[in-house]
Amino acid sequence: MGDISSDDNLNVVQAHTSKKGFCSVHYGLAFILHFCNICIYTQQMNMSIVMPAMVNNATLSIQLNTSTEAPLTDSQDNRTETLQEYNAVAPTYDWSPETQGLILSSLNYGSLLTPIPSGYVAGVFGAKYVVGAGLLISSVLNLCIPLAADAGVTILIVLRIIQGIAQVMAITSQFSIWVRWAPPLERNKLITISLSGMVMGCFIILLTGGLLSQTTGWPYVFYIFGGMGCIYSFLWFFLVYENPMNHPFISTDEKEYIMSSLTQEGHSPGWSIPIKAMIKSLPLWAILLSTFTTYWRFYIVTTYSPTYMNSVLQDNFRDTGILSAVPFLISFVSYLIGGQLVDYLFSRKILRLITIRKVFSVFGVLFPSGLLFSLHWVKFSHNITIAFLMLSSAFGSFGEIGVQINCMDIAPRYAAFLRGVSQVFSYTAGAISPTVAGYFISLDSEFGWRNTFMLSAAIDIVGLIFFLIFSQAEIQDWAKEQMDTHL
Repeated sequence: MGDISSDDNLNVVQAHTSKKGFCSVHYGLAFILHFCNICIYTQQMNMSIVMPAMVNNATLSIQLNTSTEAPLTDSQDNRTETLQEYNAVAPTYDWSPETQGLILSSLNYGSLLTPIPSGYVAGVFGAKYVVGAGLLISSVLNLCIPLAADAGVTILIVLRIIQGIAQVMAITSQFSIWVRWAPPLERNKLITISLSGMVMGCFIILLTGGLLSQTTGWPYVFYIFGGMGCIYSFLWFFLVYENPMNHPFISTDEKEYIMSSLTQEGHSPGWSIPIKAMIKSLPLWAILLSTFTTYWRFYIVTTYSPTYMNSVLQDNFRDTGILSAVPFLISFVSYLIGGQLVDYLFSRKILRLITIRKVFSVFGVLFPSGLLFSLHWVKFSHNITIAFLMLSSAFGSFGEIGVQINCMDIAPRYAAFLRGVSQVFSYTAGAISPTVAGYFISLDSEFGWRNTFMLSAAIDIVGLIFFLIFSQAEIQDWAKEQMDTHL
């Protein structure tokens, strides 16, 4: 099969990178995917940030009164004033914490059956139209959420289920693009640039969602970001090409460089997928289990950060968006630095690739889990709590780099399909964890948060141990056999 990291190929990569850098077409594609992910994740997160504005005063007053027995503070008075401002510009609904948890997690219910077919179809036919269609459908449905909320909880949940399916199409299928566009020694940089759009999208919606809800009304959060997604989805179809061979503006040198660097990894997998061998593959199960445990924590943090700021820290809603957004900005920076660092360590043979994956996973699990678990004991200090949330997001990005890109290591030709399988596990966690968290919090508003973070830490560590024992970074035999068969 050859060795892509040989000295000759390494010199070619270094020469090409120093000459072209971020001005090359394949880096341009990474930034296009970056903005695509921004659109998807602003739509995925907008319900979480506007939920406090959608719930009426009575429901929030119950949560406030049960969260503390102390007299109202100035911060709590400000929260009441802000709630009155929200109610003046937009309708509100009488949703219990359990109902809110169902609405927030419903985005993931329909997603459980979609990732595998999406990854499979994208792997066979290409990702351009699958990703573009997913972005367009999600954006149109985002525009309809205010009407669905007025129609009733059932209609809203159904709409969000369909929207979740469309978002999965876009998120899962994009991995097949890198099978044709990402040279192995630049793979981590390219993928982390594109994936960093996810956390940047979270940052943008958390930063602006509260302000928009207060000034124009929460429905405009859905209108604005849904409209942006519709516009970008049409640009997507004009800017993206399936492979370098079909791109009209790529240079000959860059085209030959990409194609030659990917020759060792085979071509399109076609319709044949080695399912039995995949089921028996412990390195693949290490990725899948770790994905489930990591995203259990991720969905709790992204879904309930605004609620935690309001109910525990008793922050004014006008401050909640900014405080919830800053950790994602730090996570965005960590994504970019982490991707650069992985390729630097690997291309210069400082560490083996599997060692890099495991080290990043350790940092990405132990530190975030420990910090979140400690929140119960530092909630007396507003600054320490915010610092812990920021550091948790920063280290959490390293875990993503350690696990999520590992599919490209063990079976690059099946990356889109395997990404779809891993998305099933991540969305399963997303469907369960917010509901479990909502149940704990509704039982006990004080210790519910502690129990939520304690369970999350335990689940996270189990996944880490399994990943450290069974993960690998070499192309697996079942992938090689399929490659030899088709070649």
